[in-house]
Amino acid sequence: MGIWRSRQSHSGTDSSPSQTEEITETLRSALLANEDDSLIVLPGDVVVFQSPGIATMGILREGRLEAEELLALIRQVRRTGELRRGNIEIPRGPIGEGKRTLRITASPLTSSGAVLVYVNDESELERVDAIRRDFVANVSHELKTPIGALMLLSEAVMGAKENPAEVAKFASKMQSEARRLSDLVKEIINLSRLQSHDPLASAYEVEIDEVIREAIDQSQSNAEARHIEVSYANNGSAVVIGDRDQLIMSVHNLIENAINYSPERTKVSVTSQLVDGLIEISVTDQGIGIPESEQERIFERFYRVDPARSRETGGTGLGLSIVKHVTQNHGGEVKVWSKPGVGSTFALRLPVYIESETESIEEVEQR
Repeated sequence: MGIWRSRQSHSGTDSSPSQTEEITETLRSALLANEDDSLIVLPGDVVVFQSPGIATMGILREGRLEAEELLALIRQVRRTGELRRGNIEIPRGPIGEGKRTLRITASPLTSSGAVLVYVNDESELERVDAIRRDFVANVSHELKTPIGALMLLSEAVMGAKENPAEVAKFASKMQSEARRLSDLVKEIINLSRLQSHDPLASAYEVEIDEVIREAIDQSQSNAEARHIEVSYANNGSAVVIGDRDQLIMSVHNLIENAINYSPERTKVSVTSQLVDGLIEISVTDQGIGIPESEQERIFERFYRVDPARSRETGGTGLGLSIVKHVTQNHGGEVKVWSKPGVGSTFALRLPVYIESETESIEEVEQR
């Protein structure tokens, strides 16, 4: 049995058969077994086969190709009848700055214009390499502060060993610095994992309502300790494609920030709503606010608007950086509105997943 066959079909009263190519199980199995993701595209740029990983790449919408560079490459193959290779850069989603680089190999499959396309996502290697270069320098600088403080405090304890009150005071400060160091190491590990793993490489469907509720549950102890009420208004939920744990971490960091930078006995509000095909998760507090001059920098790694306040709350300067990484890696964006003395609103926006199946041969024939 061949890997590609023609099937005859009749339309209406016309007695002349039309030839329609059809994918055989042999070809389908071979493509699914390949490490690279793949597509089969018929004339008219209609996709009649796609491997599972294609759905996470954002190059298809309702069974049709949207990436213009990819379409141009396919049409060139169809016109010349020759194999072509190239790299294309596409957005990770309809919003935000995230990009991904795809290596394309396109080859003619039949004389009638069907094209087989192999797609390999190379953005992961490029992204990890770029991040690793400056990450180590930042981390080593940040670790010096609590480690240096612990060394000084230990010397102070040794010098005050005959004075129990002084020993207790220095020991308490050592505990505080040790907690800070532990939190910093945990955040560094979290950020390192995010930067070394692309959530769209092994993405699955995630229900946003569940993400928000889990993030709120994780923040409940901190909220109760500070007598802060956390409310949730679900004005619209949706399914997104990505990594559930990363999304929970991102929303949780926004809620924790809101709690830590708010006066006691205030409120933190979490809402979700659908806006133009996006799910928007907003976290609003009644906290100290952020000056406009600082708002562009707050998503930088280790950047703190108020270092003294960060030490008081245990902030590491990595929470919002993690939020930004998660959001961009999921093809979204994060925005902030804030006014000192009034509070802040952080809005995390993600593209909604709309399930669409590749058109069948019969649907192609009827068009």
